[in-house]
Amino acid sequence: MAEKFLALMADLDENTQAQMSEWYKALQDAGFKGVQTPDLPYHITMAILPLDMEKEAVDRMQKVASEFSEFPVHLSHMGMFAGGRVLFAAPERDAALNALHEALEFDVPQEHPWTPHATIIIDEPETIQSALPLVVKSFKPILGKITRLHLCAFQPKREIASFDLRNKTL
Repeated sequence: MAEKFLALMADLDENTQAQMSEWYKALQDAGFKGVQTPDLPYHITMAILPLDMEKEAVDRMQKVASEFSEFPVHLSHMGMFAGGRVLFAAPERDAALNALHEALEFDVPQEHPWTPHATIIIDEPETIQSALPLVVKSFKPILGKITRLHLCAFQPKREIASFDLRNKTL
């Protein structure tokens, strides 16, 4: 299968990765696997781009990463996209998240308006509906952080570049 697009992502910190992994582990323990890309860190997608924009995306990411510090994101609620195939944790939109998104915007039409989210599981609607009670039971809001920018091509997944945001905080 040939690559089809680039995804420019804002990765979440290690603590948030661990907490979200617990949600997914509860699903796995109950027999749910999903069809999402394995071994991809939990993230908020900032933009979907055509493959021919790889160099421009890397250059922009590097510049933006040097201008932004890590910042908190409050994953406060769950959501599901129309069609019922994607279950996600959603952050509160605030000035910092909006500023990062604006800095990473390209003049490329997007298929859908930007909805910041961190995917928990992707599968058929019937499977997601069955999994929803487990996620509802284990979901607790998380105060996480955006720590780096990450670019991959998909499908299959090809790691291209990642840049830590400057001035890491502890």
